[in-house]
Amino acid sequence: MRLNGRRQSSNIDDRRSSGGGRRGLLTGGGIAGVIIAAVIAWLGGGDFFSALIGGAIDSGQFITTDSSTAYTPTQEDEELAIFSKQILAGTEDVWTEIFRQNGLEYEAPTLVLYSGSTTSGCGQAQASTGPFYCSADQSVYIDLSFFKEMKSTLGADGDFAYAYVIAHEVGHHVQYLLGTLDKAHSLMRRQSETEANQTSVRLELQADYYAGVWAHHDNRMFNSIEPGDIEEAIDAAQKIGDDYLQKKARGYVVPESFNHGTSAQRQRWLNKGLQTGDPSQGDTFSGSYSSL
Repeated sequence: MRLNGRRQSSNIDDRRSSGGGRRGLLTGGGIAGVIIAAVIAWLGGGDFFSALIGGAIDSGQFITTDSSTAYTPTQEDEELAIFSKQILAGTEDVWTEIFRQNGLEYEAPTLVLYSGSTTSGCGQAQASTGPFYCSADQSVYIDLSFFKEMKSTLGADGDFAYAYVIAHEVGHHVQYLLGTLDKAHSLMRRQSETEANQTSVRLELQADYYAGVWAHHDNRMFNSIEPGDIEEAIDAAQKIGDDYLQKKARGYVVPESFNHGTSAQRQRWLNKGLQTGDPSQGDTFSGSYSSL
């Protein structure tokens, strides 16, 4: 991506150097064997997503450990932080314009950068949780090590692939501002597990679409997309599909447990947003589930 000279967002809460103890989940198995827990938790569903719907994390048991070693960012960490701030700024510019054109006011989310563990309005955030959006405090949370894990574990690499991750979470913030997120979460509380998973898929695919919409307009405004960028994002979408992750982790898939969408679905909706740039064409809720 062409980001030289681009501004950095000031809506940043950088907690990476915060000292003190860390709270961690007391679990029996630790990180999953084939796929790191970060990727599975973020894009393969699981207890954390269910906890977000309920407004707090209530599964597992938390322990507190002392940490006297201060976080010292590497040069790569600092470059990823600057990159993330620039991408967030780009989402602010794009969505502010789109909302204004539709007679609305865009309120930007806060990007929380942390290392290891931190607290959020939706409960405890762990590096293994992966990036997520919390509507309770209108913030996007990310441990920048996730980008390194994307590359080393899934082979999903490239700055545009990383930008897609941030833009997807901002897409959830757009859903929150438009009322879509609260309505879907309210519906999911009344649905069976399978039905709730399908509603979740609709939410996630729309967030993918909004990520594509952002990229379309960011390129229009800043000429940011370089050759190969779109391929990076499409490749990342393929590798974070529920079917891809489940098959890699388990050797088989359980379609009724999908809650983010298949690789084909995620690629299709991301690409549609990229091509159209039109938020109004991102309705993933009206049609039949099979048509997604």
